[in-house]
Amino acid sequence: MIERSYNRTADELRPTTIEPGFMRTATGSALISMGETRVICTASAAESVPRWLAGSGRGWVTAEYGMLPASTGERKQRDISRGRADGRTIEIQRLIGRSLRGVIDFVALGERTIYIDCDVLQADGGTRTASITGGMVALRLACERLIAEGKLERSPLTGSVAAISCGVVEGVPLLDLDYSEDSTAEVDANVVMTGDGGLVEVQATAERTPLSRAHLDELLAIAATGIEALRSLQDEAVLARTV
Repeated sequence: MIERSYNRTADELRPTTIEPGFMRTATGSALISMGETRVICTASAAESVPRWLAGSGRGWVTAEYGMLPASTGERKQRDISRGRADGRTIEIQRLIGRSLRGVIDFVALGERTIYIDCDVLQADGGTRTASITGGMVALRLACERLIAEGKLERSPLTGSVAAISCGVVEGVPLLDLDYSEDSTAEVDANVVMTGDGGLVEVQATAERTPLSRAHLDELLAIAATGIEALRSLQDEAVLARTV
């Protein structure tokens, strides 16, 4: 039996909360906490689009991701100090953007851009998946605000997405890995799913032994269970902000 943080079972999430409207100045925002991992997600709307979309009548959604210097304990140098984002940061923000664009009707959004910024306050595993889950809440709240302000006739959202990490540790499939589990996992995976169960992206890496089809199926099954729980938390957060 593997001992897990918070005395969790293999298929159980860390204690998770989503606080909507965390940033008053953003069009939409949420603070998501999953165990010791905490990420501020904001959505900011701009009445413009990238040059290659100008005149098309279509909008755009893009994402940026960053970790605050003290988020990992040992100070992390800011990207601006190096003059460019590192490869990991670029990979993660592209993943966040792809995931959220999968549930957007760009024509309904009109010629405007919604920027999703995900800033990691504290990292203990699963920051990219927490960013997607919290970013979806920020995006939903931003769309509702744009409708309320008369800038959108209808919601451009065609669905929802959430994401979770999972992996195989000591031969056991586990949901929602913290850092200690992630750093020793034989298999590390991130799963992004839509609200109706469709797979948006699956990232899986075997560190020491090949990933078997049976283990992949088990990981996808427990990921689906975790994402369903996260979807309920997303709905509760949006409802709490709009009622």
